[in-house]
Amino acid sequence: MVDYHAANSQSSAGGSQTYMEQENDWDRDLLLDPAWEKQQRKTFTAWCNSHLRKAGTQIENIEEDFRDGLKLMLLLEVISGERLPKPERGKMRVHKINNVNKALDFIASKGVKLVSIGAEEIVDGNTKMTLGMIWTIILRFAIQDISVEETSAKEGLLLWCQRKTAPYKNVNVQNFHISWKDGLAFNALIHRHRPDLIDYDSLRKDDPVTNLNNAFEVAEKHLDIPKMLDAEDIVGTLRPDEKAIMTYVSCFYHAFSGAQKAETAANRICKVLAVNQENEQMMEDYEKLASDLLEWIKATIPWLENRTQEKTVNDMQAKQEDFRDYRTVHKPPKVQEKCQLEISFNTLQTKLRLNNRPAFMPSEGRMISDINGGWNHLEGAEKGYEEWMLSEIRRLERLEHLAVKFHQKCAIHESWTDGKETMLNERNYESASLSEVKALLKKHEAFESDLAAHQDRVEQIAAIAQELNELDYYDAPSVNARCQKICDQWDVLGGLTQNRRQSLERTEKQLESIDGLYLEYAKRAAPFNNWMEGAMEDLQDMFIVHNIEEIQGLITAHEQFKSTLSEADKEREAIQSIHGEVQNIAQNGNIKLSSGNPYTTITPESINDKWSKVQQMVPQRDTALQDELNKQNRNDSLRATFANRANEVGSFIQAKMEEISKISIEMHGTLEDQQRSLQEYQENIMRYKDSIDDLETCHQQIQEALIFDNKYTQYTMEHLRVGWEQLLTTIARTINEVENQILTRDAKGISQEQLFEYRASFNHFDKDHSGALIADEFKACLISLGYDVENDKQGDAEFARIMGIVDPNNCGSVTFQAFIDFMSTETTDRDTADQVIASFKVLAADKNYITAEELRRELPPDQAEYCIARMAPYTGPDTVPGALDYMSFSTALYGESDL
Repeated sequence: MVDYHAANSQSSAGGSQTYMEQENDWDRDLLLDPAWEKQQRKTFTAWCNSHLRKAGTQIENIEEDFRDGLKLMLLLEVISGERLPKPERGKMRVHKINNVNKALDFIASKGVKLVSIGAEEIVDGNTKMTLGMIWTIILRFAIQDISVEETSAKEGLLLWCQRKTAPYKNVNVQNFHISWKDGLAFNALIHRHRPDLIDYDSLRKDDPVTNLNNAFEVAEKHLDIPKMLDAEDIVGTLRPDEKAIMTYVSCFYHAFSGAQKAETAANRICKVLAVNQENEQMMEDYEKLASDLLEWIKATIPWLENRTQEKTVNDMQAKQEDFRDYRTVHKPPKVQEKCQLEISFNTLQTKLRLNNRPAFMPSEGRMISDINGGWNHLEGAEKGYEEWMLSEIRRLERLEHLAVKFHQKCAIHESWTDGKETMLNERNYESASLSEVKALLKKHEAFESDLAAHQDRVEQIAAIAQELNELDYYDAPSVNARCQKICDQWDVLGGLTQNRRQSLERTEKQLESIDGLYLEYAKRAAPFNNWMEGAMEDLQDMFIVHNIEEIQGLITAHEQFKSTLSEADKEREAIQSIHGEVQNIAQNGNIKLSSGNPYTTITPESINDKWSKVQQMVPQRDTALQDELNKQNRNDSLRATFANRANEVGSFIQAKMEEISKISIEMHGTLEDQQRSLQEYQENIMRYKDSIDDLETCHQQIQEALIFDNKYTQYTMEHLRVGWEQLLTTIARTINEVENQILTRDAKGISQEQLFEYRASFNHFDKDHSGALIADEFKACLISLGYDVENDKQGDAEFARIMGIVDPNNCGSVTFQAFIDFMSTETTDRDTADQVIASFKVLAADKNYITAEELRRELPPDQAEYCIARMAPYTGPDTVPGALDYMSFSTALYGESDL
């Protein structure tokens, strides 16, 4: 008798052949074991009937019912799905042998070698040859095609069982014989796939018969797996037949393979929906952040554009303090929000590209360009507001100085004009003597001289009033009224003076007595007195300077004034000597003098008194000028301190900007190393924030000291603020580019070496190190990578297609991120709408629609409800109530249709 087990070891392919060769020795010893033969007979019969019933027939006795070859050929047709040659219907032995040979030839055509199994043994009803033939069929059509993680046949089936039963207690599948005796492994397989059919926790390891019967009955009733073994046969055998167990277990594998496909399809859909939900959340976050930032900009700009003028310097400095608080407290968080908004937008677009989704288009007015436009408007308003405040402070300073000067000059003039109208209206010449008339005439001439000397002051008062009006002085009406009163009075004085001169000249012919000395005194005393009044006015004059050169100019002018005092003193003594001579002449000539000089009201006492005041004011002026010089020296020290720090900060920012430009081009190591290196670099730069804050403090001192220029540095605080913000933004953008490259690498499965190769190629053709390739540079790069984009019609068309992908906005250049996206898209696979439709079709059991019940059964609750809420009703001819259109939903996920 031929050992059919040995024959089968050669007939099975791949892993099953190795398995049979390893077990030849113990197979021979156990070949005639009656218990094994009984188990195989029952199992193989049940397995054959599970397929034959599809053709409406079955077998009762495995060795008898296959003898004529008819049901054997039918079995092969059912399990292979192919047609065999037409069987012979004769009853003779030769007909039966021919039918069996046709079946054996078909088995051999499938790559199975049938050694020592002939048609005669089958026709003669040889039990062992018949069982060996059926085992060969089972191996080829039920077990050989099983594949789990690169293992197949028996090893694949065993690995599948181990994976499925691993979580269950008291189950340790190591083989296809004793590992299944207690029945727990069968129950675990069913519970893993259909937990609703088995109460696994109620099973006991010490009751194998109950466990086996429970599993066999559930499988027959609910899984359409016929009962192929008896529990008592398995328990009563020291070592159950391995082939019977393998046959039975393979039925479980095939029964649950459909569930595995559904699980895979559900996982794919879950993955796609999870990506979609995450993207939608990022879009909502972007819209909210963009809306909030734009609202803040919209609310802030009117405040910055407000040009309401204040009345005093202190009021404007309060506004300046509010603006400084805005710059240091309110604006920096918004700068961070703007930077985060750009990073979030770039990350979202990268994720959408990586997941084959359409690009995100923010709501109208919330594009990055809109944000940048609003931000530029804000910064322009800031600059204009700061410049306006500085000009307003200068204007108010000038106004306050002019107002004080105006009122001083007005007070001096009004003091001088007090009583002049009354004097000019006197008619005392009508009853005076000739000498008195002449004296009155001379006195009037002296007055006219004095009047002409005061013409200058009146013009100065008018000029100051005009400048106050031009500078929009808040108290301009009162200034104008006082100026107008002085001008009107001046016109009246001019008219009265002219009238009095005419009256005196009419009587001059009657007057001959002239006191020359009095006249000379009056003529010399008047301009000298006017000079002293002017000197006192100048010595009391307020001054505003902004640098050392201006105060030194005032000091020089003052020194020049002091150098004229000796000559002025000589003039004073000469005037006093004239008065003394008058007294001597009067005393010697016995002339009765009046109480005063008839030609002038300026007395020697008043001249001496004013001279004393001038002498006192000179050292006071010296002190005031020296104090201002000290103040300007301090201001100059502040300028130098700020300039030193500003030059250091400016050089630091410029150097770091150049370093970042080089780092973004010359980065080495893995992307994670680059990311960590950039983050450490960012932390090092943030440590420099204290220097920026110190510079802000110094700048505040500069502004509080009303210093408006600085010859020691070209940097302004505004330039340094902008440079610092640009430095932080550039670092954040560079880190974001590396993070997006990591996302691209992980999503597309690009190796580190490929990324290095892409970076090297890109940098080689980026001649100007701008971080982007123009069209000609990008074409040269593609040619170096093997793309056919030469200068011909076909090459130009291909290059135009590629440029449409990497430069959709027609900017004329290609960034490194766009270059990586293109290369990764060219070399990796991506989920598509067709794949998602195919996955939904599996869940829907090949229907053109899916129901809410099916979605809730196959998907997690949140994603099932997500689909139900967004799927349109199905309207095809085969629709049913509640049917949902998963096809239009899938295409909408990828932007290929409207949901």
